[in-house]
Amino acid sequence: MSRTVTMKGTPLPVEGPELKPGDAAPDFCLHRATPEGLRDVTLADFAGKTLVLSVVPSLDTSVCATMTKRIADEFLTLPDSVEVLTVSTDLPFAQARFCNDHAITRTKTASDHRDVSFGRAYGVLIPPLRILARAVFVVSPDRRITHVEYVPELAQEPNYEALLDAVKQTAAL
Repeated sequence: MSRTVTMKGTPLPVEGPELKPGDAAPDFCLHRATPEGLRDVTLADFAGKTLVLSVVPSLDTSVCATMTKRIADEFLTLPDSVEVLTVSTDLPFAQARFCNDHAITRTKTASDHRDVSFGRAYGVLIPPLRILARAVFVVSPDRRITHVEYVPELAQEPNYEALLDAVKQTAAL
């Protein structure tokens, strides 16, 4: 069965599995801009931590910017055992510019631009536009998914309260 999301009501196909709580988190290799230059980032880089994956179509759109800033603000007070990684197909340099422009320091960004393998593995790739569908995932320290929300309409935001509750339960806060 093929899945879709909508963009302002227009259906778009989504590629990849529909992950559920209890599933093993698929590994990934994304690109990230750091002060030392571009580097790969993988699931293993977050070993022993609760990881929030905030997936957005593009940081240069208003809903994605709002979502990224809100999650960054909500998670600012959580302990270092919780990390947030915002994933999009934006180039790593554009992601870094966005974070600098909005003074986002704790949330990290990573790009799936290179081969969209994250999008395929997490069931968020929209092939005709080569962007990712809006979604949030919480991954436990043992690499299990504890919370998933695939947002059905790209112009809508996720349920932030449910996300924060899932993080608190997963991280035992």
